[in-house]
Amino acid sequence: MAATRLLLIRRDNIGDLVCTTPLLQALRRQLPQAHIACLVTRYNQAVLQEHPAVDALFAYTKAKHRASGESLAEIYWQRLRMVAALRRQAFDWVILPGGGSASALRFAGWVSAKRILVRDAQDAACGAHEVQQCCHLLARMGLEYEAPATHIVAPAAAARAMRARVREALGFAPRRLIGLHISARKPSQRWPAASFAQLARKLATEGCAYLLLWSPGSADDEQHPGDDAKSAELQQLTRGLPLVALPTERLEDLISGLSLCDALVCGDGGAMHVAAGLGKPIVCLFGQSTAARWHPWGPAYRLLQAPSQEVKDLSVESVAQACTELFAAELK
Repeated sequence: MAATRLLLIRRDNIGDLVCTTPLLQALRRQLPQAHIACLVTRYNQAVLQEHPAVDALFAYTKAKHRASGESLAEIYWQRLRMVAALRRQAFDWVILPGGGSASALRFAGWVSAKRILVRDAQDAACGAHEVQQCCHLLARMGLEYEAPATHIVAPAAAARAMRARVREALGFAPRRLIGLHISARKPSQRWPAASFAQLARKLATEGCAYLLLWSPGSADDEQHPGDDAKSAELQQLTRGLPLVALPTERLEDLISGLSLCDALVCGDGGAMHVAAGLGKPIVCLFGQSTAARWHPWGPAYRLLQAPSQEVKDLSVESVAQACTELFAAELK
């Protein structure tokens, strides 16, 4: 299998793609001469943009993610051209670590590889976590099962520029920069601005600063709801604290911002998995989500989940205690 040509198709959410990076790393380690390509969406492609295991990255735009001014006709034309280019690659394997959805199977069929490997129920044999089940595909390929940490790489130039921006805004280089990511797609994963503000005041120590991250926009935007109002409220409640506000219009901004943080407090979601891929300690707040499947894979973390499975029911005291324990463990 040394010269094998592989195409992984993962066309769903950011966190799902981050949880596929251990499979990519294992494939690269065990098949160092293989050609590894990935097909993703424009929405999540920044996760793999700098990944050392990926030889070629193909991305397309889902109709629901099209930008203002983009026509459906142009989106579908570009997709057809990409599929034609993929067919010419003559892949030995098309791998679907996200399972056999109708659209993923359709893409796999269009590419016309020698073998199509689809994750299914048998891949739960290695454990409940998304990473473990993705990596079980290795065994089905006749390779060694392993499930390394998730891994993504922040673009160096963008990270340097972001660091300079944060330092200029603060006026000093913080001893510890704590990320507060306040956006979450699911309502059950959202912690109130007042709770984040109280937490920031409880954790404030000399040399500590905060990086506030959120999805920009209005909360009533049906296609891309944002948290501008929540961010403004939190900034008002934390006046006097060293805090830099960073709306993350693009995934690249989120990756660069998180790469600067020494730790992150956030709800379960894409930002949590990005931080895990960057090796950041995390205090994660879980709502109506399965912790056994979706907890951070790799770095140190503390996970809190209320009996109600509503993040808003988590107390500031419990989250502050989790942060204190995590910080203490990281200093040992």
